[in-house]
Amino acid sequence: MSSVVAQCNSAMNKAGAWARRAPLLPALIFMIIVTQLPFLVTLVVSFMNWNAYYPDDRGFAGVDNFVSVLTDVNARKAIFVTVLLTVGVVLISLIVGLCIALLLDRKFRGRGVARTLMITPFLVVPVAAALMWKHALFNPEYGLLNGMLKMVFGDNAPQRDWITDNPLISIVVALVWQWTPFMMLILLAGLQSRPMDVVEAARIDGASPWQIFRSMTLPHLRPYIELSGLLGAIYVVQNFDAVFTITSGGLGTANLPYFIYQTFYTAHDYGRASAAGVVVVIGTIIIATFALRTAFSLFQEDSR
Repeated sequence: MSSVVAQCNSAMNKAGAWARRAPLLPALIFMIIVTQLPFLVTLVVSFMNWNAYYPDDRGFAGVDNFVSVLTDVNARKAIFVTVLLTVGVVLISLIVGLCIALLLDRKFRGRGVARTLMITPFLVVPVAAALMWKHALFNPEYGLLNGMLKMVFGDNAPQRDWITDNPLISIVVALVWQWTPFMMLILLAGLQSRPMDVVEAARIDGASPWQIFRSMTLPHLRPYIELSGLLGAIYVVQNFDAVFTITSGGLGTANLPYFIYQTFYTAHDYGRASAAGVVVVIGTIIIATFALRTAFSLFQEDSR
């Protein structure tokens, strides 16, 4: 009798579980169709010799496309630029975001307005932000930077072509401006979750602000710093808008996403472009794995 009751309860639990999950099935199916099927097609094409200029030579190529991507000089340079761009943007955004978060964590009049203004760059469309930096700020003839030089040094001020002279730095500056608010929001949330009674006790015991920051605030912010850095790296490593808009991949600024665009759109080598895309996806998955582990550890610490 007890076994029959147990089986009935198990069946009811399963039915209840399916009843709760059933409304999510259409969204799950839609996400599979939109995201996984295109990636599956890309994965299949990456193992094919498929160039639009040579339609009769289409066939199975094995891992030749991946070998070509990893041995091509331009591809390796694009990988190096991608790593350099990602590391530079994430590190600078983290440092600047931490400084801004420390300032906004203080109580002052108009703090809410200041916080709202600080997150505005993150809400701007990436292409619009890149166009603003290219034309409104970096332009050598009517850009704001050269205009400020004229205001300070007069008509004899040097009028620099910022993008031509410093192409990669120009992209880094534009991306840092856009991604610093993202880092700041996560770090500010970490600052506001500090146990303030412990901080006040340290102040009463005579600890200086630097000692409190180094020994208490920074260790507490470590998981938040890791999470924001990894999430930022996931997005920056795939950046295409700023490179395409500001430099069009010239002057040694072509990253891996732009290399994929060139291979696909200009060379029409679909197999090679798909292989490069798979390499980007694998790198992004590796970064995302570390990000998810950091997020899970952060949630576990908060639940304790």
